[in-house]
Amino acid sequence: MKKQIIAFGGGGFSMEPENPLIDDYILVQSDKAKPNICFIGTASGDAESYSDRFYKCFNTKSCNPTHLSLFKGKTADIESFILKQDIVYVGGGNTRNMLVLWKEWNLDKILFNAYEKGTILTGLSAGAICWFEQGLTDSVPGQLNALNCLGFLKGSNCPHFDGEAERQESFKSKILSGEMKAGYACDDGVGLHFINEELVKVVSSRSKAKARFFSVKNNLLAEEIINPFFLGE
Repeated sequence: MKKQIIAFGGGGFSMEPENPLIDDYILVQSDKAKPNICFIGTASGDAESYSDRFYKCFNTKSCNPTHLSLFKGKTADIESFILKQDIVYVGGGNTRNMLVLWKEWNLDKILFNAYEKGTILTGLSAGAICWFEQGLTDSVPGQLNALNCLGFLKGSNCPHFDGEAERQESFKSKILSGEMKAGYACDDGVGLHFINEELVKVVSSRSKAKARFFSVKNNLLAEEIINPFFLGE
């Protein structure tokens, strides 16, 4: 079974609605001509404006868009609903709150089951870091903290690496101190495409954006710069 996760630091319909490159890339990874794609906006409190933007974007594409709300739920059998999806797209917001609610509703286990069965998991910011063992989150106002996440992917992740300068030093220092595991930092627009838990491609909707992998070697911080494939070429 081909298992896929596409985690991107920022961008997509919610951040750059005039730039469809990352969202189009996500859709074509499905083997379906018209895949079922479900938006989960738990991290934003299921803000209607967020799901409205999702529909505005994906209603124009070759897919069947839908969404799952935990705050204003109309879905009784969440597991059956999720298992019908070819792609699950998770939005940004408060990662900590999102994970607490997911675990309360058993959605963490449902999503893992869907992933094992071939559903593509994707998302930005909270919807990116959630798939890793750890993520750098601003869930507590005014703070950047390490957060234990779902662990579908090994290591840690930091979104918005170029868009929010304070994240850069925080992520690097936490990895050097051992508070966070080695991991990837993504500029806005950069997507990490994993297949069967292996990073197979790094793509970007922005021509100068980059990804970085930070680790500790000989008690020093090591940085590997990854130049993505620009999807606009």
